[in-house]
Amino acid sequence: MNATDTLTLALSKGRIFDETLPLLRAAGIEVLEDPQTSRKLILPTNRPGVRVVLVRATDVPTYVEHGGADLGVCGKDTLIEHAAAWGGSAHVGLVEPLDLGIARCRMSVAVPADFDYARAVRQGARLRVATKYVAIAREFFASKGVHVDLIKLYGSMELAPLTGLADAIVDLVSTGNTLKANRLVEVERIMDISSRLVVRPAALKVKAAQIRPLLQAFARAVGAPVAA
Repeated sequence: MNATDTLTLALSKGRIFDETLPLLRAAGIEVLEDPQTSRKLILPTNRPGVRVVLVRATDVPTYVEHGGADLGVCGKDTLIEHAAAWGGSAHVGLVEPLDLGIARCRMSVAVPADFDYARAVRQGARLRVATKYVAIAREFFASKGVHVDLIKLYGSMELAPLTGLADAIVDLVSTGNTLKANRLVEVERIMDISSRLVVRPAALKVKAAQIRPLLQAFARAVGAPVAA
């Protein structure tokens, strides 16, 4: 079976992978190996013409856009940052036909419990903000007229205010337990985040017979309309 006959789905390990599995089952697709125990990066399914590739969450849009995968699942936060890195969504070769409504969380601003964020903003202070989501943070603070110096980090954001590196962080929040454990409080909610299905436009044309039924099965499973 050659590449034109195989449908490749890019997923990242963890919550997105786990919450995508029921949607795949709704489409009659079962992943045959557990990514937590398998050393493989390409996982077979019960469908000879469908496979799953495991990549970093931030790499999912890149794999889909450049043909390493036909479609993928990733958070809206990842899509926004990916588009910003490539000059805006108009320049990104991706179609986003479906909000899967999985891996829900929120993007928020958090600060140490003893930091008066509202007062700092009111007085026009220039804030140091640590984040992995530079594009989202820049747009948010610019829209509020708040002056910030953005510090890009890839590891645990909660450490930045605790060490004096930053006044605030912008990060994903689910339960808020990690913030509380590190004596941080959520002070502003930037946006709600969920995971989206993304498809390469060329694949949507060439492999329509394979992709369309999958999109419809996913849409029925989550009760959402297909946008493409």
